[in-house]
Amino acid sequence: MKRVCIIGHFGHGENLLNGQTVKTKIVTKEIVKELGKKEVSCIDTHGGFRALKNVMKQSIDALKYHKNVIIMPAENGLRIFAPILLILNVMFHRKLHYVVIGGWLPQFLKKRKCLNFFLKKFDYIYVEANNMKVQLEKKGFNNVFVVPNCKELVILKNEDLIYDETEPYKLCTFSRVMKEKGIEDAVNAVNKINKLENRRVFILDIYGQIDKNQEEWFEKLQSRFPDFIRYGGLIPYDKSTDVLKNYFALLFPTYYEGEGFAGTLIDAMAAGVPVIASDWKYNKEIVEDGKTGIIMHNSLEKELLNILQEKEQLMRMKKLCVLEAKKYLPSVALQPLIENLN
Repeated sequence: MKRVCIIGHFGHGENLLNGQTVKTKIVTKEIVKELGKKEVSCIDTHGGFRALKNVMKQSIDALKYHKNVIIMPAENGLRIFAPILLILNVMFHRKLHYVVIGGWLPQFLKKRKCLNFFLKKFDYIYVEANNMKVQLEKKGFNNVFVVPNCKELVILKNEDLIYDETEPYKLCTFSRVMKEKGIEDAVNAVNKINKLENRRVFILDIYGQIDKNQEEWFEKLQSRFPDFIRYGGLIPYDKSTDVLKNYFALLFPTYYEGEGFAGTLIDAMAAGVPVIASDWKYNKEIVEDGKTGIIMHNSLEKELLNILQEKEQLMRMKKLCVLEAKKYLPSVALQPLIENLN
């Protein structure tokens, strides 16, 4: 019998860089490193409902041949796998683990009493932020652990930090390209400041996978880009440090409803790049205002103008960023999960 089966969105055969797929692969890689390849099986839920048609067989196989079963689903997968695994587990008595990806779970459970019941019966639920744990405990959960998002990245040494101290200052976004991530807000802010100052104060590079449902929106937005704003395409998640280290700051003015512990915050810290983030969901729990970045208390435009007057403060944050990044290496962040598997 193997130690663990992981049910999640691996997207085998495709180059998927969304947060769910990336985190599923990172968690799996660390578990394999800790337990050995022979002790770990994977079930790929890529394909949506087409893949879920085999959910009963997949669930039985997972429980029959493994001591621990980990699920890492999105909303639809959670509604299906959680009750089925729990009901079948009456026969098998395995340990059930749910690794939450994103910050949507507390809100999602508000009107789903039945799903609350099933998840409270899981042995372990791992959330990305302490505030999520508090919200779930208020709902009567006593099986919740905080396991922050994590990435296996090369963290820059202090002597390798790059200090961008001359105009135009290089800004970037590094997330899924969608309106709710604040991409258009970033574009508008840089546009307005450069027009106001009548020079190229900032340039903006946009990186990330374009949301399939918002391709038309982004095409229209991109058609209006001046020469100091560009779309830079996709960057492999393990190459982010090399790209981001050259930037003055990373912009993250998100208002995405499902935001959890965004992986882009780790990428920025590892590269020694302060983040300018919206006061949204769990951002202020991760970005220490004034230390590893700035939590927006005004519009993005105003925050950028303020930074122009206090550039030295932003430069001082760079060493704190790389120090903070070490907390989010998989070998450190995933220890509670690894210990529970043992």
